[in-house]
Amino acid sequence: MPKQASVTIAAPPPAISLDAAARRVTDISTLPQVALRVMEVAQNPEAGAADLKAVVEGDPALSARVVRMVNSAAYGLRNAVTNLHQAISYLGFSQIRNLAMTASVSEIFRNDAAINTYSRRGLWKHLVSVGVCARLVARRCGEAAFEDAFLAGLLHDIGIVLADQHVHDNFRYMLENALDPQKTLCEIERTVLGFDHCMLGDRVAEAWRFPESARAAIRYHHDSMRYRGTYATIVRCVEIANVVCTLKGCTSIGMRLTRAGIEAFQALGFGREDVVVLATDLDREIRENGELFEI
Repeated sequence: MPKQASVTIAAPPPAISLDAAARRVTDISTLPQVALRVMEVAQNPEAGAADLKAVVEGDPALSARVVRMVNSAAYGLRNAVTNLHQAISYLGFSQIRNLAMTASVSEIFRNDAAINTYSRRGLWKHLVSVGVCARLVARRCGEAAFEDAFLAGLLHDIGIVLADQHVHDNFRYMLENALDPQKTLCEIERTVLGFDHCMLGDRVAEAWRFPESARAAIRYHHDSMRYRGTYATIVRCVEIANVVCTLKGCTSIGMRLTRAGIEAFQALGFGREDVVVLATDLDREIRENGELFEI
């Protein structure tokens, strides 16, 4: 998608319903097909590492990037990995799935656009940071599916870039005219757009058959205590990660428009000292996972 021209929209564009916005997205799928295929394989209980390998190998550039990621400092392997078969043997299904999804989803952000404080590259940095942080939180609280927490964090704000791409005039009007530091982003979105990024992301995640844990995080990452399903721990990990990254200045739209509630922290037994340690560990993890942030 070409870079957007910086033309201010003075009057609100015609409103669009959540149903219409979701249809726009699903009619013209913006998630690369290989990413959707990776998701399908990951969801299939009968699929194995060989099936995932076949999907990733179908995209030579993606395959090369996954191998490059495996050889990054984050994994500290003694011997260099030279092919996907080795990578899967070293890391396993879940980590390779996450690396493939990260590389695939990053394609959405390759063409940068900036509006007011928001940029797609800034949003991408936020998504990866929240994924890395959510995995740290999950490990710290003993969640076995910590790689699922990473994927849920990576995808949690996908509704923002979908609004940018498919309801662009309304989205741009909101960013240029309606940002208010006294309100949350969701409150502003519901006033201007008629729906928020959590609602749009959830609707599209259902159509694209995202894992239930990721879909739950997309829908409830600003209010995880309202979620009553199987993946409550992962959703709370993502909410905590989103708050921590936002407080550290790594925000979704370049402004702090998230309320830092304490309920999710309390639910997972995170006190002040835990948050300080988490913030320090996050800096190290982000440095070691620098390869993930590349677009």
